[in-house]
Amino acid sequence: MIDPTPVFDDLRDESEELDRLVGELSEGDWALATPAAGWTVAHQIAHLAWTDRSALLAATDLAAFGAEVEKALAAPDRFVDDGAEEGAGLPPARLLAEWRAGRDALHKVLSSAPRGVRFPWYGPPMSGASMATARLMETWAHGQDIADALHVMRPPTDRLRHVARIGVRARDFAFGVRGLTPPEEEFRVELTSPTGDGDGAGELWTYGPEDAAQRVTGPALDFCLLVTRRAHRADLAVRAQGADADRWLDIAQAFAGPPGTGRAPKGTTG
Repeated sequence: MIDPTPVFDDLRDESEELDRLVGELSEGDWALATPAAGWTVAHQIAHLAWTDRSALLAATDLAAFGAEVEKALAAPDRFVDDGAEEGAGLPPARLLAEWRAGRDALHKVLSSAPRGVRFPWYGPPMSGASMATARLMETWAHGQDIADALHVMRPPTDRLRHVARIGVRARDFAFGVRGLTPPEEEFRVELTSPTGDGDGAGELWTYGPEDAAQRVTGPALDFCLLVTRRAHRADLAVRAQGADADRWLDIAQAFAGPPGTGRAPKGTTG
């Protein structure tokens, strides 16, 4: 059985890295627009805090979480934006404190949950490790939005392994959410890790059968930017062999819900 401990530690480290990026921002910086339309830096952190709070309720208070699900069902197109808008209206110091407290509480609950326990969610129930993986993916993706707004380059880490894994596993969902029939056969996915082995060569992360007829290759960072829809495919060094694999790279997403508009290629507007 795979030890889930690394994902809990990686989620904590990913959150702390983002905290260092926003912890000393001026009030004006919190109001900077990010690449997500209508969302400022404050909206991004507010969304993370809101989702952590929802996850904590799912793990500790089923009745309260059920009430949150009812709100989502009543306004499926607005409940995520509404949650971000409410938090973004707080003074930055209070928003930062609430995000810190919420993620710390969630870390304690998820990392101490017995194996095999599954928590309800807006989609299928998830184990503690799966929920932590999803939180890491969102923390990294929304952190990328913030880094872009601040014109900061974040060194990629091997924590991206968790994001890449979700992206691969969500392949069929990406087809289905667009009303498309997923391919029957698996793809081979080969990604080069961000960190080197001492000689500068990254480790190869592989998914799917080695003899698959269709495959996807490229840097893990670029693949993660693609499946979180934080960059346009045209700006990334991810390549496909096979018509279905090529189609997947146009629609890949690692998150639940509608795909959104995605990002325009560099050098274009809209």
